[in-house]
Amino acid sequence: MPTFSAAVPRHPDIAPVPRRRFLVIHNPVAGARRAQRLRAVLDALDQRFAVEVTVQETGGRGDAEAMARAVTPGAFDAVVAAGGDGTINEVVNGLGARGGLPPVPLGIVPLGTANVLAQELGLPSDAGGMASVLAEGAPLPVHLGVANGRCFAMMAGTGLDAQVVERVDPRLKRLIGKGAYVAETLAQLAAYRDARYQVTVDGVTEEAASVIVAKGHFYAGRFVCAPDARLDDPRLHVCLFPGAGRWNAVRYIWGMMAGRLPRFPDYRIVPAERVTIEGPEGDAVQGDGDVIARLPVEIALAPWTLPILVGTI
Repeated sequence: MPTFSAAVPRHPDIAPVPRRRFLVIHNPVAGARRAQRLRAVLDALDQRFAVEVTVQETGGRGDAEAMARAVTPGAFDAVVAAGGDGTINEVVNGLGARGGLPPVPLGIVPLGTANVLAQELGLPSDAGGMASVLAEGAPLPVHLGVANGRCFAMMAGTGLDAQVVERVDPRLKRLIGKGAYVAETLAQLAAYRDARYQVTVDGVTEEAASVIVAKGHFYAGRFVCAPDARLDDPRLHVCLFPGAGRWNAVRYIWGMMAGRLPRFPDYRIVPAERVTIEGPEGDAVQGDGDVIARLPVEIALAPWTLPILVGTI
């Protein structure tokens, strides 16, 4: 568990200023080039901002969540998730599982394939900019969603997108990044299964072929599903795709990629506080790019907010 620190000269008559302490939870699977980016961020925190950093590396699924949950109150001024959206989601859930303890601010070093949350927050991509946000950024209170007890920051969904997330090849994802999702989407379209989901939004039930419950307005990178959704808005935005069949699935995908989806007459976005989704029992529910639940699912807002470090508010 390496610790990075820098000696800061002080006048002998001046009381020492308490050094800030960050816990960085790092997923080393990200690869050598992304590890170099993290090293540059750590060096900038050390040399420019005199922040003491403790790094813990994950060894498998669930480690990031356990590390975040185990943080001793007062031990760190922030917990930094360094990895992809899945690692960040684990840290979010770990911080959220701390019961009535004071919330620990979350910092993000995006090292993943899509980095949707980082893009939603407008985080910089250069090492110096990342370090500056972590050291000098303001905490944005983010309203999280909860699906069957699991937190998500950006979106949860069932239908075609969840099927792609569930079946995408992780080895191919490491090799070609977003291209792995494109390949799996084509495979799922070729083997399209016509399923219908009963979606109850604040007591009103209707059917849809796919559902995305959004907290942020970006999706799968910088595509937009819910233009009015914002992380600090205490509402869910339920995106309903009513048209079934392969042709409609292709039409919705094209609309999203072309930026025209919100204009489709059959596509609806419904603000909500609570959503339940029923359908084929056991169907996957993806949250922030990982499977976080199975149908049936109840989705609501978390009763607390998570402060996330951002450049400006």
